[in-house]
Amino acid sequence: MIFVCYPKCSTCMKAKKHLNQLGLAFEERDISRENPTAEELERWIALSGLPVKKFFNTSGRLYQSLQLKEKLPTMSEREMITLLASDGMLVKRPLLIKENQVLVGYWAEAYAALV
Repeated sequence: MIFVCYPKCSTCMKAKKHLNQLGLAFEERDISRENPTAEELERWIALSGLPVKKFFNTSGRLYQSLQLKEKLPTMSEREMITLLASDGMLVKRPLLIKENQVLVGYWAEAYAALV
């Protein structure tokens, strides 16, 4: 299981603590140092069943400074994935990747269901 997070993010800290409490083994990946590739994002988006837009960190400074709320509606899926792959701070976190399942964001109930 891969836990993609930003160590300074309070939500990521809560999610990591929960994973540890559940006794789940995971590989931690700092999204600010090791950005997901376009290929990884394509796979994770497909596995999640969510639209690409759900993978954007809409509350992030970079998202807001790039005015992506206005730009995303006119972008293709390929353009959005390329943009996400360009900077990890654009990607919603945490991401939890387990075999054929991807959880975007932190939902305590969904994490507990992994046990």
